[in-house]
Amino acid sequence: MTDISYTPGPLLTAARNTPTCLWNDSSDLNELKQSISFGGVGATCNPVIAYTTIKNNLDDWAPRIREIAATHPTWGESQIGWQAVKDMSVEAAELLQDCFVEHKGRNGRLSVQTDPRLHRDAKALADQAFEFHELADNIVVKIPATKTGLEAIEDATYRGVSMNVTVSFTVPQAVRSAEAIERGLQRREAEGKDVSQMGPVVTIMVGRLDDWLKHVVERDGLDVDPEALEWAGIACMKKAYQIFQERGFRSRLLSAAFRNTHHWAAFVGGDVVISPPFKWQETINASDHDGAPQMDEPVKQEYLDELMKIEDFRRAYDVDGLSPEEFEDFGPTRKTLRQFLQADADLDSLVRDVIVPAP
Repeated sequence: MTDISYTPGPLLTAARNTPTCLWNDSSDLNELKQSISFGGVGATCNPVIAYTTIKNNLDDWAPRIREIAATHPTWGESQIGWQAVKDMSVEAAELLQDCFVEHKGRNGRLSVQTDPRLHRDAKALADQAFEFHELADNIVVKIPATKTGLEAIEDATYRGVSMNVTVSFTVPQAVRSAEAIERGLQRREAEGKDVSQMGPVVTIMVGRLDDWLKHVVERDGLDVDPEALEWAGIACMKKAYQIFQERGFRSRLLSAAFRNTHHWAAFVGGDVVISPPFKWQETINASDHDGAPQMDEPVKQEYLDELMKIEDFRRAYDVDGLSPEEFEDFGPTRKTLRQFLQADADLDSLVRDVIVPAP
C-alpha cells in the first residue's frame, strides 16, 4: 500500500479522527485502491457485487475463466465461477495485507460470502467458511443471519473463522448473531485456542430495511411521513450499537446497503465499520460534510413515532421482535436471498457464455 497517496476529504477525516472504519463495498482492485486512499481499511463483497465486477471487467476475466476451465476440465460452470471469485478475493486481500498486520487482525480484511445455495445447510456453510478462511490470513467470511446461519456462524467462529454476518437488517438479527459469535469465541477460549487476532463484524443492511418498509407502506396504503422512511435502518443500527456496547460483544457492527449519505454520516464516531459502495464514497468525499461524530445523536422522536406505525419496523427495532425461526421469512431476508441466488445463476450463465460461446 506504500504506493497509494491519501486523498483529503470527509472520509479520511473520519477515518483518522474517530474509531469509525471505512471498508469498500467491492473487491474490485481499482476501486479498492482508491478507497484505501480515502482511509479505507477493508472490503466487503457479495454474490451480486462479485458477478457485477466480473461482468464489467470481462476483457480481463474472460481469459482467466477460460484458463480455469482448461486447468480443471471436469469442472462445471459453478465451480469455475466460484474459482474466479476466490481468485479475485485473494488478489484484493493482498492489497489489504499491510493494514491487516498493522491493525492486528481487526481491520485489513477482505470479505468473501458463502454460496447462497448452501443457505439451508449449516454444516456446508461452516465448511465453506473454513475453506475461504484458508485462502488468505486476512479473509473474513459472510454467512446469512438466519436460524441455520446462526448455527453455522457459531461453528465457523469456533473453528477460527472471522465472521461477517450478512443478510441482516434488524436489531434481533444483529444481537442473536453477536451472541452466536460470542459462543464460538468462548468455546475456542475454553480449549486454549487463540482469538486475539480474530475480527468479527455483524452487518445491518440499513438501506435494504428502508427499501422494504417503503414497499410495505405502498403495499398496505399506510400514511407514513416519507422522510421518516429514510431513517429506519439508521434507527436499528443505532439501537443495536447501544446494545453491543452494553453487553460487551466483541464483534463490531457494520453498516451496508447505502441509499443516502446519512448511512455514513449518522454512524461516524461509533466503533463500527461503514461499508459504502465506491460511488457513494466519491459522493461523500466531494461533499461538504465535516466528518464530525454523530453516532450518539438519536434519531428524531417524530421519525420513530412515524415508523412505529409499521409492524415490520416494530419487529425490526425491538430486540425480541423476531425469533431466529422468523429471520428467514422476514421480507428483506427473502428478497435479498433471492437476489443472491439469482447472482449465482447469472454467474453460471456468464461462465457458460465464455467457455461455450454461442455459434
